[in-house]
Amino acid sequence: MGQFTHDVGRRGFLRAAAAGTVAIGAATVAGALPAAAQTLAPDAGPHGASLSIPKDAIGIQLYSVRDKVYDLGFRVVFEELSRMGYKEVEFAGYTQNTSILGRQITLQEIRTLLDDNGLRAIGSHIGIGSFRSNLQQELDNAQILGMPNIGTANAPSDTPTVAAYQAASEDFNRWGEAATARGLKLYQHNHSGEFAFGKDQPEVRLYDVFLENTDPAHVYLEMDVYWAFVGQFRYPGFDPAAYVRAHPYRYTMFHMKDGKSDPNVADGYDMTEFGAGDMRYQRFIHAIGPFGNHHGIWEQDTAPGTQPDPPGSLGAAQRSYTALANLLS
Repeated sequence: MGQFTHDVGRRGFLRAAAAGTVAIGAATVAGALPAAAQTLAPDAGPHGASLSIPKDAIGIQLYSVRDKVYDLGFRVVFEELSRMGYKEVEFAGYTQNTSILGRQITLQEIRTLLDDNGLRAIGSHIGIGSFRSNLQQELDNAQILGMPNIGTANAPSDTPTVAAYQAASEDFNRWGEAATARGLKLYQHNHSGEFAFGKDQPEVRLYDVFLENTDPAHVYLEMDVYWAFVGQFRYPGFDPAAYVRAHPYRYTMFHMKDGKSDPNVADGYDMTEFGAGDMRYQRFIHAIGPFGNHHGIWEQDTAPGTQPDPPGSLGAAQRSYTALANLLS
């Protein structure tokens, strides 16, 4: 992309952000919840009540700003995210445009940029194939970056059967043991398909198979709240918050991703920036229970290319941080 001048890029972003920022409150409009789940917790708890998702460690999945990471590089993106108030980042790859440095950035350089900007690497999404073929190197990478967790956004198995999920659980147990031996936690991030029922056993939910057959000492979970609610819409009969209450120590992180309800689309929701949707996050954060070691990470898969650019996806990151901080206050 040629030589990038950081000061010009930053000024351009700030001007555009100031012009384009809108006030978006954290929505609490009712979503599509089963009647039984409505009574589990009120939509809103007492103002200032202790929450199990701390507001002083809000994170971001870098996939949300992947276009900026590639075009501007980690240095500029980390500086902007730190200025916004983010404290933690979850990786979705470790590369940027090689024209920024004239070569690819190294992991140690990324770690230095994190430290320089007061950011902590909380986790990373790795392709499940790399766990099969390159596990120890991935664990090495995680330790260089100083992250306590390493995971995958792949489903446990591409085959939606109970038998396949049982077999996949054994793989995760083995990988999890290797991660534990290195002082790390291995986690799986859900989409909606994990909440479907097994093709071989139509009465059994696949997510339950994975939970029951993985070792809680070695395999952890990152609930993508948006996709859990989509799963609830597509495969009814469960409450996302109830999983967390039943297994609080296994859910190290949440993807705090918002959506606007639309029963006319296949997923029941359209993804949007945080606070612009109507998913019942007030109810969710009060219904998951008091355990206080969950990390809230903002993600919006669709942020790149959906906003005026600049600020583009960084503008969505700024507005979503404000809405998420307000929700957790």
